[in-house]
Amino acid sequence: MGSDEGAGFEPATGDGPPPTEAAEVRAASVRTAFEGLLQIRRLTGDGRTGDPEAAPAPWELHRSVRAVALALESSGATPSAVDASGHRVSAGYRVRTGERAGSVRVDWAGPPGSGAAHHEEEALGECAEVLRQLGWTVLLYRGPRRRRYLEVEPPAGVAGAR
Repeated sequence: MGSDEGAGFEPATGDGPPPTEAAEVRAASVRTAFEGLLQIRRLTGDGRTGDPEAAPAPWELHRSVRAVALALESSGATPSAVDASGHRVSAGYRVRTGERAGSVRVDWAGPPGSGAAHHEEEALGECAEVLRQLGWTVLLYRGPRRRRYLEVEPPAGVAGAR
């Protein structure tokens, strides 16, 4: 990916607008991008596990927010979204840079009154399972106001991990 990186497909991080394209068009784009990610894993895998798709590739480690968001969106998880003024308009996952270098934080966010806090434990558990199956190390934490979140990192020993 070169300087055009922002011009092509972008996985939903939960901090963008609601999708404007038809659901089947978006699903096809997500499927194509995820297959590309798996192909990168196959081509760059280090053979440590015998399954090159079982651990994040160096590409993912340098774009971890994007890689985690793509993994979640490809699993069918629902991303949150914000309107043009930055107000949250739908409940779902939110992926952003974590507190530690190389980590990613996944929250379950929603607009006031959406009940996001009541669904976060189950929803984040499902997100964690998706990410673990793809080789990420995932830990569940409680933050301010007892809200849960995931901290996602590459597994120990993966080349390029920080």
